Amino acid sequence: MRLAATSNSKESFVSSGEELLHFPEASPTPPLCLPLLCCIGAGTLLLHLLTGSRYGFNRDELAILEDARHLAWGYVAYPPLTPFLGRVALTLFGTSLTGFRFFSALVQAIGVVLTGCMAREMGGGRKAQIVAACAAIPFCLGAGAIMQYISFDYFVWVLTAYCVISLLRKNDPRYFLAVGISIGLGMLTKYTILFFAVGVLAGILFTDARKYLRTVWPWLGLFVSLSIFLPNFLWQVRHHFVTYAFLKFIHLRDISEGLTQSFLPDQLEMTLLCFPLWIAGLYFCLMTNEGKRFRSVAWMYVVPLILLFLAKGRGYYLAPAYPMLYAAGSVWGERWVAKLDPLRTRVVHAPVAGALGLSILGGMAVALPLAPIRSSWFRMADKINVTFRDEVGWEEFVATLAKVRDSLPAESKANLGILVENYGEVGAMNLYGPSHGLPRAISGVNSSWERGYGDPPPHTLIVVGFTREFVEANFSGCQLVAQVTNSYGIVNEETTERKDIFVCGPPRNGWPALWKNFQYYA
Repeated sequence: MRLAATSNSKESFVSSGEELLHFPEASPTPPLCLPLLCCIGAGTLLLHLLTGSRYGFNRDELAILEDARHLAWGYVAYPPLTPFLGRVALTLFGTSLTGFRFFSALVQAIGVVLTGCMAREMGGGRKAQIVAACAAIPFCLGAGAIMQYISFDYFVWVLTAYCVISLLRKNDPRYFLAVGISIGLGMLTKYTILFFAVGVLAGILFTDARKYLRTVWPWLGLFVSLSIFLPNFLWQVRHHFVTYAFLKFIHLRDISEGLTQSFLPDQLEMTLLCFPLWIAGLYFCLMTNEGKRFRSVAWMYVVPLILLFLAKGRGYYLAPAYPMLYAAGSVWGERWVAKLDPLRTRVVHAPVAGALGLSILGGMAVALPLAPIRSSWFRMADKINVTFRDEVGWEEFVATLAKVRDSLPAESKANLGILVENYGEVGAMNLYGPSHGLPRAISGVNSSWERGYGDPPPHTLIVVGFTREFVEANFSGCQLVAQVTNSYGIVNEETTERKDIFVCGPPRNGWPALWKNFQYYA
């Protein structure tokens, strides 16, 4: 393998047989409207910063916050990147709610900018770049509103797509290194990136891009990707691939609860009024001569779509695949509109702007914590976005446990433990408990099980979240002493199925016997 420089200083990659690997020359690249795209992205970031302190920590955020205090190369419920960024946020901003959410909002803003940049790489001018970026805003508002691995998973899909499109546009296989880095980071974020990686592979094998396989760069990209993922893989080996058991449990739960039945309708729901744009993008890449260079992008969407549908994945798993199609659809639309007379052009511009505006406003209404709690708006938004109900009542939850502790005799307080059922309760206890002088939470959920029950083991327990049947079967002398409520009257897991609070003695068969089989998933 050697590198041959052309007279115009561009590099062409040559196989051992001296055969040039190239597509036909592309049309000149339009100017990049980077300042305007950055303003659009900064606008989403500003919205998140202005609204990020409303309500409270979400249940999933509390889990990430807790794991961020115990850095590792893996966790039961997810790979290590999101807790690592949570640890950085804790270091920089403390336990500020807005600060903890900053990186999630930031990468979503960058994703909006990259969507506009993808439109430019595909040959789109100023209008195409703006339309593509605006189409990406509604999902960005939801994904960036809380600190969650979905936010970073979305970003690495978009980054990978941008790298592939840049590779195809510039005819430069060195971009495979960037693709490898991006997919490697994706494997440290959420394992569903594997579906997208298969799509990228299909896009290479089933199009003219397979010529690049005769260079060293795809293989170097693969090596880099595997190297990045290696520490997490070794962690899984040491923990007997516990995440596989967790994912299997979650997947069976999703199927049993019917959460996967609406996979195909969800694709339209997620894209709101922007769905004609991604359909146009798919058409542009699959059916037009102008989009032939980017045929791989169509495979990068169709293959994950089919695989996730067959695997009975949840609808939002495919959300990160739409920005690249928004970009392609914007390019097709810009070229189509350019062929119209000025009067028809104005007629087209109005509904496009209206659809984008309504989608963004709709996204704001249900994705951002704007509605006053108890209002009709909140109840409507909560039916669509179920994360809101899990952002209310955590400080009251911990305060209630502190009151139960205060009601106990001194000898019971001396060796007290608090056993909680789910990861939100663990995170809330360990966030707000120290200000009440409460001990750290004990739980068998996910990675909390590894952290044990303390030394010496507690003799008196406050138990919350478990059924009466469970506590009476496993602990001695249990009494129901209180129930979880919140002052807003919000109905969530804590106020319904996990509301009972018991005071109990130690496990009937001792802590080691209980703990041996106490790990469970949620």
